[in-house]
Amino acid sequence: MISVRHTKVITRHRDGSIRAHVVDSGVFGVLEPAAVFPLRPGDEVVESVVRPDLERVVYTTLNSVVCLTRAGDLMWTSDFEPHSDRPHGHRPGCALSPDGRTVWVYRPDAMAGRGGGDQWVVHDADSGAVLARRKLETAGHSAGHHVHPVDGSIYLDIGEGQDGSVILRGVAGADGEVEFVTYPWWDRCLIDLAPDGQQFMTVDHGAADVSFHRHPSGDVLFTLPVEAFGYDPEETFMEWNGGWLTSDLAVVTLGGESEDEEEWFRHHLIDLRTGTPSGEFAVEVTHPYELEPLGDGSWLTDGPDGRPVRWSGAPLPSSAPHPEA
Repeated sequence: MISVRHTKVITRHRDGSIRAHVVDSGVFGVLEPAAVFPLRPGDEVVESVVRPDLERVVYTTLNSVVCLTRAGDLMWTSDFEPHSDRPHGHRPGCALSPDGRTVWVYRPDAMAGRGGGDQWVVHDADSGAVLARRKLETAGHSAGHHVHPVDGSIYLDIGEGQDGSVILRGVAGADGEVEFVTYPWWDRCLIDLAPDGQQFMTVDHGAADVSFHRHPSGDVLFTLPVEAFGYDPEETFMEWNGGWLTSDLAVVTLGGESEDEEEWFRHHLIDLRTGTPSGEFAVEVTHPYELEPLGDGSWLTDGPDGRPVRWSGAPLPSSAPHPEA
């Protein structure tokens, strides 16, 4: 087990390297990289995760998962067989357990043309050995991992394009055995987990509403349709993004087209104590998926040269964000 020194590490891929940025409680504005990991020659990163001690990185390519040291030395690799020559439509993803012991890898094997369905594979983080493997009945293009902040379980949201979205959860037991649970929906997209881990948020695959669920049962606590925010559901949709801004406030994004066929979007707050909309949240971003709320009253946007920018401000309706001094 590794020693966790940092609250959150996010990665950006640039110039043949993976850059790890640490989100510490007192750091705002443009986040400089705390560590830079050189890639193996020829590797094109799809997704990456860096260990909290900043000593190792794990990343996926279209045909493998790779673990390197900070110096670029190869610790282990696992190839996805057979090799896929399809350049698009399948994006393998990865996540690291909170204790640093396991790496969870989503393999979109169906879309890669490997035959059969997808796989969710758990590797030993030190050796790369396969600890558990779940064969899935999905044909996903990509998937998002969400690590539970308290119990360490891993949620997986698999996007199957027009066929919907499948949500699973993996739980590692004390004996090392992994239990996999599939939620009974095909039309919910997992967006975020609450900072205290007691709830999770989904958006309808058809972009009609947002729901909040109890963890881990999935029981729906409340649902807000597009019209609850004062928009015409025939002309407005809900984006598949957002999340917890604070423990009591969530953010959703609504969008549509103007009469001049120009696309627009706006961020809105939800008061989770009452289950009601709480006004618009004004934040300067260039596209609806740029905003990343962090659950502690701060949020990320894209900055110069691809570096993330962390913002903080009073999370009030229509409040203009500003970097904290």
